[in-house]
Amino acid sequence: MASNALISYIGADKPGLISTLSNFLTEKGGSVGDTTFALLGAGAELNMIYELPKGLDYKDLGKEIKKMPEVSDGEVKVTDFQHKVDRGPSSRITHRIILSGKDQPGLLARVTRSLDDHGANIVRLNTEKLKGSGGDQYIARFAISLREERAPTCLAAIANIAVENKLTIRYETA
Repeated sequence: MASNALISYIGADKPGLISTLSNFLTEKGGSVGDTTFALLGAGAELNMIYELPKGLDYKDLGKEIKKMPEVSDGEVKVTDFQHKVDRGPSSRITHRIILSGKDQPGLLARVTRSLDDHGANIVRLNTEKLKGSGGDQYIARFAISLREERAPTCLAAIANIAVENKLTIRYETA
């Protein structure tokens, strides 16, 4: 069984960060797997699963990555990733939901609770608070895995939350 590392970076959003790190890892002879990147305020977060080539330990890899100028002012962690990298059926995105409108305390908690109550698995989640002349706007994007027979009641529940909170809702099946 292959050894995998989780490479995590939180720091400044620098041009070339992802391409430089991906190229470095490819040249090492391993394989980059699932990767996520997000801007967080003025900073950035990057997470990568990396299948280590034979003879390379995740600790040694971490030492090498920390020497790279692209990550010098951020926090880098390289850890042993012991979870399965092959995904099951609950990771297949079946629906995408976008909610937008005025920012409201507790909104994310209400939506995620409703998704949980209806058996949805959140595969991806992104929220943004945007400053605008009419006040802060909130956008939440959910990519979920949901059994077909549960979709109508789940989507209706999310639509009800949107109506109650005067939000715009868009959804699509994947």
